[in-house]
Amino acid sequence: MTRHVAIVTAVHPPSARFLPDAYASLCEQRLPEGWEWRWVIQEDGESEDVRPYVPDDARVTFRQGRRGGPGVARTIALAHADGEYVKVLDADDQLAPGVLARDLAVLEAEPGVGWVTSRVLDLLPDGSTAGFPGDPQDGPVERGAVLDFWTANDFRAQVHPASLCVRRDLLLALGGWMALPASEDTGLLLALNSVSRGWFSAEVGLLYRKWEGQVTGQSSHVDPAERAARMTVAEARARALAKLGWRYPAGGGT
Repeated sequence: MTRHVAIVTAVHPPSARFLPDAYASLCEQRLPEGWEWRWVIQEDGESEDVRPYVPDDARVTFRQGRRGGPGVARTIALAHADGEYVKVLDADDQLAPGVLARDLAVLEAEPGVGWVTSRVLDLLPDGSTAGFPGDPQDGPVERGAVLDFWTANDFRAQVHPASLCVRRDLLLALGGWMALPASEDTGLLLALNSVSRGWFSAEVGLLYRKWEGQVTGQSSHVDPAERAARMTVAEARARALAKLGWRYPAGGGT
């Protein structure tokens, strides 16, 4: 019986032109025997501008819906993402070779680990790449470690939520991505780390494209009042989950 990992992508018209590159990076993945990937692309809106870039591949599902932001698009995409594990792939990013196999190897071997992230490189407009200082060591990320680092470092996590691969049942139990206009993926990461151990792979797993039209480069993304509100809600959610004492997997201890 074939098992599969669901790749979930939120897309809007400005980023649709990058879908072929994301698809190429998926096609280069080599999964363990008995595994395959399925890609769910969810447009945040209902335009005519995205479909022309969607690959003609039986493994790819394309859906549209009313606009609500990337978090809403990814969460509603879960209706069509029925794999045991869910891997995030933003429309303008690319997976590094071998990352899906590495993610699956950890999650299959470590039942107490709820999610995996990887080293990320910026993919610059000229095709070059740039790394980030301060990556953690390869291996487990203990509960609460992401929140502690994030609050001590001006709301910057030491692992990147765009590289996330997560157990689907855990993702659903937390309600998917946060209902925020931005930082919805960071909010999810903090919540995941509040209830479960994670894992960081020091091998490069994602190329994070930097381009003029990306949402995180817009002035609204760094508006001080909105940013403060987003950070407040994300932190409060994570701390509330930790205080409740629920752990993944059930009986996982303190």
